[in-house]
Amino acid sequence: MSSELQLKLNYLKAYRENRLKIAQDVLENKDQFKELLSICFSPLDKNNHKACWILEFVSYEELIWLQSHLDFFCSNLKILKDESAIRPIAKIVQLLVKSHYKKNENSILLSEENLQDCIEASFDWLINDTKVAAKAYSIRTLYVLGNHHDWIHPELQIILNKDYAAHSAAYKAVAREVLTKIK
Repeated sequence: MSSELQLKLNYLKAYRENRLKIAQDVLENKDQFKELLSICFSPLDKNNHKACWILEFVSYEELIWLQSHLDFFCSNLKILKDESAIRPIAKIVQLLVKSHYKKNENSILLSEENLQDCIEASFDWLINDTKVAAKAYSIRTLYVLGNHHDWIHPELQIILNKDYAAHSAAYKAVAREVLTKIK
């Protein structure tokens, strides 16, 4: 039996206003959040990438909702293979890591294991054949993580310098920005 959320995802097109409408529905019905998260990390579900689009928009408003699901979220990052799922999830990882290090009352608290999962996934997305948006989010995430883990900036620097010439203008812009900050 398909849930209401699954039915909405079945008919979802990529238009921003459609994605925002379903995200708003989830924001108004928090009980759908766990199902949304489950669909995101079910690669065999034909709507998994669409669920990831929605989760990204929900995360802009209620990132804190992920707090009690971080072990599930972070440990499953590596199972994502669909380019359309990876991009929004890479953005959410960036939001989570930035929030973790902000240390205010609404900060996300990532465990050491959660952080390791984020580091691993970000490096994987950076060095594998993923599209530039996911790589850009990963570069920025790894930059933030590198401010707290000594070994990350040198590794990131090597990868960015090695891959620089082979990438698009968008990749080069982010790489330049981060390489300037690292030096």
